[in-house]
Amino acid sequence: MKRVLITGAAGFLGSHLCDKFLANGFKVVGMDNFLTGSEDNISHLFGNPNFEFYHHDVTKFVHVSGDLDYILHFASPASPIDYLEMPIQTLKVGSLAPYNLLGLARVKKARFMIASTSEVYGDPNVHPQKEDYWGNVNPIGPRGVYDEAKRFQEAITMGYHTFHGVNTGMVRIFNTYGPRMRLNDGRALPAFMSQALRGEDITVFGDGSQTRSFCYVDDLVEGIYRLTMSDYHDPVNIGNPQEITIKEFAEEIVKLTDSGSKIVYHDLPKDDPKQRQPDITRAKEILDWEPKVDRSEGLKRTLEYFMQKVK
Repeated sequence: MKRVLITGAAGFLGSHLCDKFLANGFKVVGMDNFLTGSEDNISHLFGNPNFEFYHHDVTKFVHVSGDLDYILHFASPASPIDYLEMPIQTLKVGSLAPYNLLGLARVKKARFMIASTSEVYGDPNVHPQKEDYWGNVNPIGPRGVYDEAKRFQEAITMGYHTFHGVNTGMVRIFNTYGPRMRLNDGRALPAFMSQALRGEDITVFGDGSQTRSFCYVDDLVEGIYRLTMSDYHDPVNIGNPQEITIKEFAEEIVKLTDSGSKIVYHDLPKDDPKQRQPDITRAKEILDWEPKVDRSEGLKRTLEYFMQKVK
């Protein structure tokens, strides 16, 4: 059996990736320090003989005995609330951690995959965003700790690929949603859905005209899996190109939850992107991938999860 190390295994995406690789016949080594992840996300795996877990901070030296065929680095705070509260940890997990893990991949001769992000494009001047766009990022703004950590992560990964010959891949993840998101992580969907279920006002920042493109987690995980199994080295956007304004998205959540919540507007945070939409031409051509779950179906599945969590 092939063996894969997944960092951030107890997080939203990491836990779904553990499920995916186990279902496809892999042995999975999960690693997390529970900074933003939750043991609840992987508790169903603890009885699986093909799953082992290490409580470890990957910004420190990483040792895994035995063979490894793949390493997926998905450990990182991933929402504005998280990385504004934990700026140094965010920078370290985007710099020290890939340094440690790339060294491990070099020794193990494993394919190394990083979770990059659409945030490398910053507040984009190009729309939709293609992989050859270099971005419009404020390196010293409040979001810079996350944006630049991910941009450095891409740079060091490509450095190990070109200098040391490590087999590497990069996925640029656009807005993703689904079960196991934290209710309080500050991103639009969990904020809107938890507010609506509690009958609270729904908070929209700015006038709501900024856009996002939401991809259901199952689609994203399938794209990541296909990229991992390929030998492609340059960045690949994985996301759903169906674009919607934040105001329209909030209205969808109110309707879906049959809530009496009102939408209220607050000041837009500094450097918040005005537009976000992936160009997925590369993913279609190289991976034969595109999203299958439309937003109405994905939101219904996610609502079922949130209804169990919101008190």
